[in-house]
Amino acid sequence: MKAEELKGLSKEELNEKLQELEKQLMELQFKRRSGVEKPHLFKHTKRGIARILTVLKEKEHED
Repeated sequence: MKAEELKGLSKEELNEKLQELEKQLMELQFKRRSGVEKPHLFKHTKRGIARILTVLKEKEHED
């Protein structure tokens, strides 16, 4: 997701997305030992987590 799309979501929705991405990253890390078919997903997932955390911090400062 792009940052602009994330800014339109509520804090609860952002937290849900964050949990989903963290779960996905954990699953990828478990699969890493047996060989991941799409290693680029690590990078995309980590970037998604970083984007969500950035938007959450911006929303905290607005309040």
